[in-house]
Amino acid sequence: MTTWLVTGGAGYIGAHVARRLQASGRDVVVVDDLSTGFASFVPEGARFLERRIHDLTADDLRGIDGVVHLAALKYAGLSVQEPLHFYRNNVDGMAALLEAMVAAEVWPLVYSGSCSVYGTPAAERVDEDTPIGPESPYGETKLLGEWLSRDVAAVHPLRWTSLRYFNVVGSAYDDVYDASPHNLFPLVFRALDAGEEPLVHGTDYPTPDGSCIRDYIHVGDLADAHVLAAEHLEAGRPIRTSYNIGTGTGASVLGVIDSIRRVLGRDVDPVLGPRRAGDPARIIADGRRAREDLGWTPEADLDDMVRDAWASWRRGAAG
Repeated sequence: MTTWLVTGGAGYIGAHVARRLQASGRDVVVVDDLSTGFASFVPEGARFLERRIHDLTADDLRGIDGVVHLAALKYAGLSVQEPLHFYRNNVDGMAALLEAMVAAEVWPLVYSGSCSVYGTPAAERVDEDTPIGPESPYGETKLLGEWLSRDVAAVHPLRWTSLRYFNVVGSAYDDVYDASPHNLFPLVFRALDAGEEPLVHGTDYPTPDGSCIRDYIHVGDLADAHVLAAEHLEAGRPIRTSYNIGTGTGASVLGVIDSIRRVLGRDVDPVLGPRRAGDPARIIADGRRAREDLGWTPEADLDDMVRDAWASWRRGAAG
């Protein structure tokens, strides 16, 4: 049985990845400083190290067979306001993790990448060869994480891949919910619970309804992609350095509001506000590479994502 370290494993996405790794028969060690995560999200049976990834040492990685790295600050708009904070956390943290891995001779790495590295692409759908052009410090830090991995792999036997997430929503476990103060689904749910109308950031984008278009991916489908990537790395199978993890279907912010209105049976009349800095107008995945190489296929549709996200929100965030 192999053991995988999951950084950020007490977070919304990380907890899903940790649980799916366990379900696949692997042991899991979670590292999280609980700055945004919750100890209650750590799966039963996992060893938990409460600390910053900046403070990891080779001793912490003894007995570890591979690493899934998710511990980082997120949110493009916030990174525009606090670039140094994002660079210290995301880039310095990545460098510290790689130093510990090299010292402990742990070589498999699944990196939490982001579609933000593409910025606003000209193509209808982006594949992994689409020109890179991040439009926020957050996107830049995620790209630098890939570059750090590439450069370490040039001089050490590091085997790695970056899973470039698109917009992650939903829940596969009712006790694990998205608690972000910035993400669309919890923003809408929080407003509904307060008897308020949700705010839509920007309705003058060059899209059919004026709101941003995103490729929404169910967090359970995303977690499965990590397990498949880990399997490929463990087995020494060919693996590329980047994979888009998305459905290939775009939904606008106002379209998501329509789905929430339909699934929940609630009247939702959003407030239309100005754009947020760092938000691209549209980005949709071409995920054929993950399907062909990893055998990964997303299953949930947008209504499934809303339904699952709401169930976990009602149990967790709203009590």
